[in-house]
Amino acid sequence: MTPPPARRRRTGATGTAPAHNLPRRGTVRRAQAITTYGVGSLIAVDHESFVVSGLDKAEESWSADEAPKIHERRLARLLDVDYFRLPPASGDNSKDGLRVRRFPLMHSCPECNELQRHREFNPPAGRSVCGMCEVELVPSRFVVACESGHLDEFPYWQWVHRSTDRGAAALGQCGGKLNLRTSGHTSSLRSILVSCTCGKAPEVSMEGSFRRNALKDLGLKCRGARPWLGSSAAPEECGLPLRTLQRGSSAVWQPVLKSALSIPPWSDTRTDPLAEHWDALRQYDRREHVEIYLKGVFKGECPVSLDEVMTLLDAEREEDPDGTEGPSFDHRYRALRNKEYERLVSGNDESEHSRNEQFVCETPLGDQSVLRPLGITGPMLVKKLREVRALKAFTRLADPDATTDSREMPLSGASMRWLPAMEVRGEGVFVRLNEDRLDAWEKASAVAARIERMRAAHQRMLEQRVSDPSRIVPSPATPRMVLLHTLAHVLINEWSLEAGYPAASLRERLYAADDMAGVLIYTATSDSAGSLGGLVAQGEPELLDRTIRSALHRAEWCSSDPLCMETEASGSGGTNLAACHACVMLPETSCEHNNILLDRALIVGTPDSPRVGYFAETFGH
Repeated sequence: MTPPPARRRRTGATGTAPAHNLPRRGTVRRAQAITTYGVGSLIAVDHESFVVSGLDKAEESWSADEAPKIHERRLARLLDVDYFRLPPASGDNSKDGLRVRRFPLMHSCPECNELQRHREFNPPAGRSVCGMCEVELVPSRFVVACESGHLDEFPYWQWVHRSTDRGAAALGQCGGKLNLRTSGHTSSLRSILVSCTCGKAPEVSMEGSFRRNALKDLGLKCRGARPWLGSSAAPEECGLPLRTLQRGSSAVWQPVLKSALSIPPWSDTRTDPLAEHWDALRQYDRREHVEIYLKGVFKGECPVSLDEVMTLLDAEREEDPDGTEGPSFDHRYRALRNKEYERLVSGNDESEHSRNEQFVCETPLGDQSVLRPLGITGPMLVKKLREVRALKAFTRLADPDATTDSREMPLSGASMRWLPAMEVRGEGVFVRLNEDRLDAWEKASAVAARIERMRAAHQRMLEQRVSDPSRIVPSPATPRMVLLHTLAHVLINEWSLEAGYPAASLRERLYAADDMAGVLIYTATSDSAGSLGGLVAQGEPELLDRTIRSALHRAEWCSSDPLCMETEASGSGGTNLAACHACVMLPETSCEHNNILLDRALIVGTPDSPRVGYFAETFGH
C-alpha cells in the first residue's frame, strides 16, 4: 500500500484534536474494511505489519458523519443487531480511520540479524528501524493460528530449543538472543535459519514448521490470544492445535459476510426512523397497543402511518420459518432468501411507488416465448436494487462455508448491537429455469453421478477442515445448485465480453432449493460501473436469447480441452469437474461460493454424454 502524503494535524468530529494523537499509516477503502481488511485481519503497509483492531471503542472513534448508520431490517433481524454502520473513510480528508495495532511483534534486522520484539530494537518514535543499524525492520513472516480464530506469534524460542530444555526455552531463560538469517541458497524454508546465542541449541531452519502437527509435537497448544483486542483483553481458554501460517496467507483471515436485498415493504427509506423499535413493536399484537407505543416514542406524529407499521409487522412475522420465534440461523437465512425470490418473481413496478423506493423489478416488454426453447422462463429486469453486506464475524484456517457459528470469532470483546456493513446500489437481471424441464433433467442418472462426485469431494474437504466431527456441515451440492452456479458464471463472462462490464463489477446471487431455481446477476460495486441501465438492457428477451446462446457456444470449448472437459476432478479439493480459469471461473468478488461446485458439462454436455447438459436441446442433442 502507498502511504498517504504529508498532511496537517487531524481533527476530531468537533474540530478539535483527537483524544489520542495516533500516527497514521496507509489508506483503506470502505469496501476493503468489510471484505479484505476487516477486524482481526493483517494488513501490510510498506515495511510494517498491523492487525485491524476490534470494534469495542469504535462507537467513540467512528464519527457519525464519516461512519453513518445503515438500516436493513431483514438483515439486522437475522444477525440480531439494531443497525449497521459504514466503516470510516481513510482518505486525505478524513478525520479518523480504522484503528490498527502492530502485529506480529517479533521483528528481525537484516543488518545485525537479531530477532526480537519490536520495542527491544529501541526504534525512534514513529519509525520502524533498528536503533543500532538504522535499517528497516522486517516483521516476522510467520504467525500461528487455531480453528477458533485465535492468532499468536510464532514460537521461535521453542522451535530453536526443541532439542534442549523446553521449559527454560519457553520462558526465554536460556540467557541468549535469537538471530534470523537467510542462507540465500534457495527461496525455500530450508534457507531461513534461526539460532540462539546461548550455544545450547544448533542453528535450525524453518523447514517442517508448516506441518500440521509440527507445533503439537513441541507440546504447544493455543493459548487463546486475541491481539486485535489489545493487551487488555485476557486470553480465552482454548487448547486447540496451532498451525503455522505465512503472514500474508488467505487462511489467516476469512470474512463471514451476510447480505440481503432491500425488498418491499422494507425498501422505502421512510421506515428508517423505526429501525431501533421493531423488537419492541413485535411484542404487541393489537393495533391500539402499537399506536400507543408509537405516540410515546415519537412524542407526537409518527413518520410512518399506523397502517404501514401494521403491514410491516405482518411481513416480518411471515419470515418466521414454520411460525416459530426461535429458528436456527440457517433456517432464518433460507427464509430471507425465499422472500427475495418471491419478490423477484412477482416484481415491483416503479410507477406504483414513490421515488424513495429502493427496489424496482419489472417484466420485460419483449416476447418471452423466444426463451422457451432454452428452458428459461420469466426473466425480470431489476432496474433498481440495494444490497447491504455486513461483516458478521471472521474465521481462520477454514472457509466460512466449512464452519458453524461456534467457530466464528466475534468482532469485539463485548456484545454489540451493531455491525460494520456496506451498501451497494445498482441493477440486475433475474433469470429462472423451467421447473418441468429442470425436474426431468435432475432425475437423469448421468447428472446424479457427476453431482455425487462433486458432493463427495466437497464433503471430504469439509471434514478435513473441521477437527470436531460433530460440527461438520453437509455440502450444498445439488444438480440445480451446480447448474445455476455455472450458468451464472458463463453469463457474467459473456456480459463482460459483449456488454463491456468488468467481470469483477458483476455478482451472482443464487436461489437454488426445492422450490427455487433462479439466479440474479447484478452490479456489485459501490461506484457507477453498470448502474446506468446497461445491464438491465441485457435482460430484454431477444437480446437475452442471443446472449445465452452465445455464452453456451463459448462454453462448449475451453482452451484447456480436452483436459478440462474430461478431467475426473479439478479445483480446490476436487470440488469442480469441467471448470477452470480459462472457461468459467470468475474473480472472487463475483462468486458466492469461492469458485467451487462448478461443472461446464452440466450446461453443454460432454462428447460421450451430450444429454447430461441442461441445454443439450439447444445444440440438437
